[in-house]
Amino acid sequence: MMFLYERYMKLSCLRGWRADLAMALAGGLYALAFPPLHAVVVLPVAFCLLARAIDNAVDWRAAARRGFMFAMGLYTVGLYWLMYAILLRADEFWWLVPLASPGCAVILAPLSALTAGLSRLVPRGTGRLLTLAALWTVTDMARVFVFSGFPWNPPGSVWEFPGLAGDIMIQPAAWIGVDGLTLLTCLLALAPLYGRVGRLACLALLVAWVGSGALRLASVHDTYGHNPEVVLVQGNVPETDKISGSSDVAIFRRYLALTRQGVTQGLLEAEGRPVVFAWPESAFPGLLLEDDIARPMVSQAGAGAAAGIIGTVRWAEDRHWRNSMVALLPPDGHAAAVYDKAHLVPFGEYQPAFLPFHVVPGDGMTPGPDVGTWHLPGIAPVGPLICYEVIFSGQVVNGHDRPDWLMNSTNDAWYGNSAGPRQHLAAVRLRAVEEGIPVARAANTGISAVFDGRGHELARLGWDRQGVLVHALPDALPPTLFGRYGRLIPLLLAVLTGLAGLWCGRAGRRVG
Repeated sequence: MMFLYERYMKLSCLRGWRADLAMALAGGLYALAFPPLHAVVVLPVAFCLLARAIDNAVDWRAAARRGFMFAMGLYTVGLYWLMYAILLRADEFWWLVPLASPGCAVILAPLSALTAGLSRLVPRGTGRLLTLAALWTVTDMARVFVFSGFPWNPPGSVWEFPGLAGDIMIQPAAWIGVDGLTLLTCLLALAPLYGRVGRLACLALLVAWVGSGALRLASVHDTYGHNPEVVLVQGNVPETDKISGSSDVAIFRRYLALTRQGVTQGLLEAEGRPVVFAWPESAFPGLLLEDDIARPMVSQAGAGAAAGIIGTVRWAEDRHWRNSMVALLPPDGHAAAVYDKAHLVPFGEYQPAFLPFHVVPGDGMTPGPDVGTWHLPGIAPVGPLICYEVIFSGQVVNGHDRPDWLMNSTNDAWYGNSAGPRQHLAAVRLRAVEEGIPVARAANTGISAVFDGRGHELARLGWDRQGVLVHALPDALPPTLFGRYGRLIPLLLAVLTGLAGLWCGRAGRRVG
């Protein structure tokens, strides 16, 4: 064991390309903690190695380089699944396949370089460790400002274990959000480097975390009455079929048949609740708002339902393409509400101006104004969310018009049977906890799921399966602390931690 420890410590003392390689490997190791592996035991190994490398760097510039290379490994491994989307257009962009995740890493890594460089300016010891945790949290939060935002895989999401253990660990997100969990995660990951008192404090923090999570989970219960019975239609249409357009009629017929099946089941199980059926993102193979024949057919397939929520693209009045959700009402399929996706996927739905080659089909999409709330006849207010925008903590609910449930439609077929769809689903679960609002998720190829306001999974329809998921939505919980104040809470916690780190550094103190 002593031999292994000595070898481990030597990694933090390397210089030049060897140091770069060691940091990239450490970052890649860190990525194993994210869903679906949840290998949280690697966090202290990887993060402490980064902290020691910062300590051993000759100056802040060398420390920033260590942080940059750590992030290169973290995002290259953590986002490996991006290559699946490129493979669908491999005949044109084959050369981009090995560059997809490293390319994103290059864009995101400067934030980690900034964190490492600034923390190096604080004297070595507990002060620097606290500052590192605080800065890592703040710069991770800042990823919402990179292009249209890319806050994928915040470190706080590593605790979303399946089942009861994960339910307990994510409950504090109702108070401090996933960014607050990120701060706690960074503090705990650095525990081996604190003194005895510091390690005891981390143990107390972990016990308090588990205890408060278990207490909230046990004290908050689901009630049913206001929200609908949802019918989530999972067509399991390969993305190649959608792109080619050769199977549009067959796809439409498949969704109609599944809708009939699901609504029939939903009406039997509803017990007086309204039934709402939902198709995934861009599930309708055409322009639904312009198709006066298809809309009544959709409503007829869902006869007896109070509404249908359909994913479609649309050609807007401003002559721009929008990725949209449309609420259809019986009996004739009247379009009662339209929501346009507000957060677009960089490189997928819009073309960043700096890119010297064109990767987005056509002119791409135009974002909608902001998230909103639909008030449909006979249905509790619902907040529509399309795909990617559910990953934005604190930005999924209209603050002036809180919905009773959230409807997330998505198409993860682009990313294959990889970690990507599982990580996306984990984000949905955290949004439910943060806002205290149940979420229904309809996914083209899976994973469709229903979560209550505690983030507890009530039902799911797995990956690569065709079918319907029918389940009652529980009522929303009272507004959470995070739901009221949003990301201001974790930001203030990170600032206070950073100030504590500066004070410790200036005082020359070491905990323990």
